[in-house]
Amino acid sequence: MLSVWFRVIRIRFLLASVIAVSVGLSLNWWQNFTIEPFDAILTFAGVMALHASVDLLNDFWDFKRGIDTNTPKTKMSGGTGVLPEGLLKPSSVYRAGIAFLIIGSTIGSYFVITDGILIAIILGFAILSIYFYSTKIVDSGLGEFFVGVKGSMIVLGTFFIQSGQLTLESVLAGVVVGSLSSLVLFIASFPDHDADKSKGRKTLVIAVGKEKASKLFWIFPFVSYGTIISGVCLNLFPLITLITLVSLPLMVKSGLGLKKSFDSVEKLIPYMSSTLMFSRITGILFVLSFLIGIVA
Repeated sequence: MLSVWFRVIRIRFLLASVIAVSVGLSLNWWQNFTIEPFDAILTFAGVMALHASVDLLNDFWDFKRGIDTNTPKTKMSGGTGVLPEGLLKPSSVYRAGIAFLIIGSTIGSYFVITDGILIAIILGFAILSIYFYSTKIVDSGLGEFFVGVKGSMIVLGTFFIQSGQLTLESVLAGVVVGSLSSLVLFIASFPDHDADKSKGRKTLVIAVGKEKASKLFWIFPFVSYGTIISGVCLNLFPLITLITLVSLPLMVKSGLGLKKSFDSVEKLIPYMSSTLMFSRITGILFVLSFLIGIVA
C-alpha cells in the first residue's frame, strides 16, 4: 500500500522541489556563509508537503473529470493510474491532498510569524494555486506560468528565510529554477493534448497547437541559460555556474526530438525523458556551482 501512495504522490518528481530549496540554500551559503539547519529542514518539509498536495489533488481532479481514463499513460504524463486502476479511493486521495496542504500551510505559517509579510505573500500564492491548479488555473491556460512562478518563489522564500534579504541574485536564481520546472510540464502536456482539450483544459500546447508549441520549447532553456550567463557576466553568479552548460546536448536532443515527434506519444517518450534529465541535471549543477564557487 505504501508503494501505491508513493506512486500517486509521484515521489520521484519531488526532486524538482528539492532542487529549488537547495538552490536557495546554496545561494545563501555562497553569499553569506551561513545556514540555519532547523529552518532548512522545516523548509524542505513544508515545500515537500505542498508539492505532494498539488500532485494528489491533480490526480483526484483528473480522475473526476475523466481525463486520466482517456490519456495514454507514460512515466511523465497521463496521470499515475492509481485511481483508474482502483488502487485507492478518490476520497482518500483528496483527503490526503488536503492534509498535505494543511501540513505545508502550517509550516509556512511558522515562517510567516518569524519572517514576515514576504513569506505570507508566497504562502498565500502557494495555497491558492495548489488548490485551484487542476481546475481554474490549468483551464485558463496558465499552468506553465504558475509552475514557473512556484519554482521561483520556492527559491526566493528559502533564501529569504535564511538571509532575511531579497536580492537580485535570488530573483535570477528563481527564474532559472522556474523556467526549468515549466519546461518539464510543457513537454509532458503533449501526450495529454486530446484528452485535456476534450475536458475543457487549456494548456499552452492546446492554446497554440502541437506543431507551433513544439517550436516554443526553446524559449524555456533560453530563459534558463540566458539568466545564468547574464548572472555570470554581471558578477552575480560565480564563473563556475557556467558548468550548467554541460547539459546543453540534452536540451538540443530534446528540442529536435520534439520537433519531429510531437504528434506521436510513443516516439515522444525518450525526448520527454531527456527533457526531464536536462532539467534535473541543470538544476543540480546550478546548486553545486554555488557550493564550488565558495572555494573557487
